[in-house]
Amino acid sequence: MTEIITVRQTFVLFPLGKKRFAFSAEHVSEFARPDEPQTFPHTTPLLTGVVVRRNQIVPVADVAPLLVGSDAPVRKFYLVVNRKLNGKVSRTAIPVTGECELTEAEQLPVTGKLPAYVSGLLSLKNEIVEVLDIEKLMSGEVRA
Repeated sequence: MTEIITVRQTFVLFPLGKKRFAFSAEHVSEFARPDEPQTFPHTTPLLTGVVVRRNQIVPVADVAPLLVGSDAPVRKFYLVVNRKLNGKVSRTAIPVTGECELTEAEQLPVTGKLPAYVSGLLSLKNEIVEVLDIEKLMSGEVRA
């Protein structure tokens, strides 16, 4: 008899409108109330401005239009995630619509046609939650 070993990981679940998504907890550095972002002219589609968090300038990337469409509700908090940028760890603030939740679950493989920034799925009670890859999400990678 072969023993099946499941690996449970910790994830941060966050809402964008009526849908929830997840990042691996190892990529999340904080959950914060939003400061008023400073905006400036730029050419990056997801970048909406910057905020100062813990004496650092942190870019704000509004991924809601990409994930849930242009009619996403008002974002109330920031989920600050760590990502690699030019070989260094950098922080990015992701606006979310409500409270985040820490959960432990087994990440399931991607099934069907999902964008490349979806690295796995979580099966939670009556809900399937997409686990996002922050690097691919920020690059706008999608599957054909």
